[in-house]
Amino acid sequence: MSFDAPPPPAPPQGPQPSPPTRGPRRRGALLPTLAILALLLVGFAIFAGYYTDWLWYRAAGFTSVYTTQLVVRLLLFVAFFVIASGAVVMNGYLAYRFRPIFRAISLEQQSLDRYRLAIDPFRKILLVAFATLVGFFFGAAAMAEWRTVLAWLNRTAFGEVDPQFGIDVSFYVFSLPWWRFLIDSAMVIVILSGLVAAAIHYLYGGISPSTPGERTTRAARVQLSTLIGLFVLLKAAAYWLDRYELVITPNSLFTGAGYTDVNALIPAKTILTFVALISAALFFVNVFRRTWRLAVLSLGLLVLSAVAIGWIYPSVVQQLQVKPTENVKEAPYIERNIQATREAYTLGGVEVDEYIPAEDPDAKAFSESRGTLENVRLMDPARLTDTFDQLQQVKGFYTFQDPLDIDRYTIQGKEEDVIVSPREIDLEGVPAEQRNWLNDHLTYTHGFGLVAAYGNRAAVNGEPDFAEFDLPPQGVLDIEQPRIYFGEKAPDYSIVGAPDTTEPTELDFPDDTAANGQRSYTYTGEGGVPMGSFFNRLMYAWRFQETNILLSDRINADSQILYVRDPRERVERAAPWLTLDADPYATVLDGRIVWLVDGYTTTDAYPYSQRQEFGEVTTDSLTTQAGTTVVPIRDQVNYIRNSVKATVDAYDGTVTLYAWDEADPLLQTWSKVFPDTVQPRSEISDELMAHIRYPEDMFKVQREVFSRYHVTDPQVFYTSQDAWQVPIDPTSPSAGDVAQPPYYLTLQMPGEVDARYSLTTTFAPVNRETLAAFMAVNSDARDPNYGRLQVLALPRNTTFPGPSQMQNNIESNQTVANALLSLRRGGSTEVQVGNLLTLPVAGGLMYVEPVYARATEGASYPRLSKVIVSFGDTVSIANTYEEALGLFFDGVSIGTNTGGGKGGTGGGGGGGGDGANPDVQQRLQQALDDAAAAYDQGQQALAQNDFAAYGKAQDDLVAALERAQAAANELGLAPSAVVPDLPGTSASAPLP
Repeated sequence: MSFDAPPPPAPPQGPQPSPPTRGPRRRGALLPTLAILALLLVGFAIFAGYYTDWLWYRAAGFTSVYTTQLVVRLLLFVAFFVIASGAVVMNGYLAYRFRPIFRAISLEQQSLDRYRLAIDPFRKILLVAFATLVGFFFGAAAMAEWRTVLAWLNRTAFGEVDPQFGIDVSFYVFSLPWWRFLIDSAMVIVILSGLVAAAIHYLYGGISPSTPGERTTRAARVQLSTLIGLFVLLKAAAYWLDRYELVITPNSLFTGAGYTDVNALIPAKTILTFVALISAALFFVNVFRRTWRLAVLSLGLLVLSAVAIGWIYPSVVQQLQVKPTENVKEAPYIERNIQATREAYTLGGVEVDEYIPAEDPDAKAFSESRGTLENVRLMDPARLTDTFDQLQQVKGFYTFQDPLDIDRYTIQGKEEDVIVSPREIDLEGVPAEQRNWLNDHLTYTHGFGLVAAYGNRAAVNGEPDFAEFDLPPQGVLDIEQPRIYFGEKAPDYSIVGAPDTTEPTELDFPDDTAANGQRSYTYTGEGGVPMGSFFNRLMYAWRFQETNILLSDRINADSQILYVRDPRERVERAAPWLTLDADPYATVLDGRIVWLVDGYTTTDAYPYSQRQEFGEVTTDSLTTQAGTTVVPIRDQVNYIRNSVKATVDAYDGTVTLYAWDEADPLLQTWSKVFPDTVQPRSEISDELMAHIRYPEDMFKVQREVFSRYHVTDPQVFYTSQDAWQVPIDPTSPSAGDVAQPPYYLTLQMPGEVDARYSLTTTFAPVNRETLAAFMAVNSDARDPNYGRLQVLALPRNTTFPGPSQMQNNIESNQTVANALLSLRRGGSTEVQVGNLLTLPVAGGLMYVEPVYARATEGASYPRLSKVIVSFGDTVSIANTYEEALGLFFDGVSIGTNTGGGKGGTGGGGGGGGDGANPDVQQRLQQALDDAAAAYDQGQQALAQNDFAAYGKAQDDLVAALERAQAAANELGLAPSAVVPDLPGTSASAPLP
């Protein structure tokens, strides 16, 4: 029997199928593919962002601003990435390269063997990954300092020196921040490099703390001594810079170096600088020595010196020498702070006059104040947004600013303060069923027109007396291009423009005479980015995450995309070195609506100047109501200049920057960084100059600073016994305890012959509610005294009521309470008070407060119903301003009623023309009040299905309107001027 194995099978004939691909190989190919796709997607997103930004800057005419930023930020990133990551990699490589070949045998090294074996295969990857992370961190941090490096490279001398070191202020503003950033960054890089080197030396035996004898190899000692020496050398430089930073650092009393700083801390920093230099030198010498002892002792000496000289000694000086007589010791340095602060905030030329308010002014004093009395603002821009909406909104998709703005125009030969607001598009007002991408971005593209009302009077029915109104615009402002494509309420983007042969598709404005009830329009400006190419459409489809931008057939070769449409945001992009005022305002220039924006240059490094929180001191009841906040370049400032006036065309978005304070070194520096972007002041037209005003946020900062720095005596300043505060706004309880806003008024200051457009505020003593002072700044840019700050300071022992006390006096006055009670009509009417104005007139101080009434139900809006006037201890309330003022002066006539606007002949808060009989005016106002009450009662009866009560209310309404017509006839007024605008009635219909 044979046990041989059977022969092997014959090999198969012909071609054989390939073995199936294994799963793991497919997965191995998939992961890199996904990673590459992810990188491509991220790269595309980054490119799309940068590319579309470049397109925007090119369309806006500020390409150099973008490319300069981009190049500098890229260079900073690359430089710091290379330096930081290179330092880490180099030190890690050197530590590994010079590791000991033979290591002493010890338990410590045996336990480290396991870690070496685990880490060694991934050593390079870990080192490169950590170095890359460090490089990205430093690169990103350096990119954020692009303003610092550009300002340093283009710095301009201030021509002023600090009182401690005698160095030009430009060193603190431009150079010190850059050197501090460099030194701090270098110190962190050295620390990280040292940690990496020490870790590798320890892991591979270069450092062996438990080994007898030498615990470090020569290579470890050389490398670590060099790194520690570099760190201590950088620390010496940091100590030297610390000396200069003391003059811009706040202390418990003020900003700047005080007695202890000058006499103890600055000398201590100087000594520590030299101690650190000696220590650094010893570490460098340690490279050639075999022991750490001397170097470590020097480092210990440095630490001990830092504690003893840099901390304990100044504390002892402060406690034993300064505290017992602090007011005397600190006096010279407080004086430095006062002088520097007043200079940095341009408060050095403030004119302060003592003012003792008269209790009973005579007729002569009254006549000498007509410039103020004729221009008292009765239309409060913070209360009338709803009124503008109801009377001038036209359609729900339009809106007005809240609060409204204030401007001035020459009308019929007289300069008038007017309340203004552009009529902007508001997509939130479009009916929900009409909201879609096509309507939101291609149909509802722009607002239309600007509405203006006289500020010092109302129509007889209490409504604003409009100077510019309706659609299409009518009035006195001669608006040739009323369309608003760029504004504070504009949609995030709109796509506009089409060939001339294409039917217009943008909604222009509602028009009942048109076949479809509206006019259509095609944008003809050049304010957007062309969208004719597929590539641009692809980029913007990605930017706005909207495929319709690619697919819509409404986008054509002539289309443009408009975005970044808020005036502040456009100016911020064009001038990224400016801090912008929170309240742009619209005006009419050469027949076009133009936004005006104030720009500030600021720093927090002016020696000895007091720092302020910019956002905090510019907050008041109006900014709280509007929800607007300033986002400054820096949170704290101690120097500010209104260096730039900017305009933004509401139709094509053109941004123009004009130098205003041409002597400002910060403006000169940034003009060198971005040449040809700021036009000289001489380019400002006369028409534009007529609308430029003193900036509101700057004035808020100045008044906050002046509340303490009106005191120039160091001893008085130290005690704060004469410190002031900005009073809270007593007329805006819903906003909480926030500051009263400053008010733009046409004002005739005591001793002046002419009235001037001014910005005003009041002060109260700290922790008291009496009045301490009144402050005004000349806000007429055409006046040679523009920017002149005047203060009327009341005696320190005065008990004259401030705004809060006066509001309490008004509300507790029985006559006022009865009048307001009659307005409320049992709860059917809501009463709102307007701005409480403080006015220096007739040798005294007068308060004026308008009172508005509105129905509590239905589509109601505030109307001027009463005016409260207080002078001395007397408070009066009447239907008109003239009537209320007449209670102080018999037969008063101040000529505020020039008329000419929509709403009929203007009146002093509801009054008739000049010389009208006050009794007839009162009967007219009462009839109008009764008509409004009857209408409200009728609406309530309808809601309750009480038709009997409704019929009675209608009879009362007719009777009231008949009485109103009779009174109007006596005053010679047209019915359209007096009929209340009640739903269901026509303002132009004849009275019954």
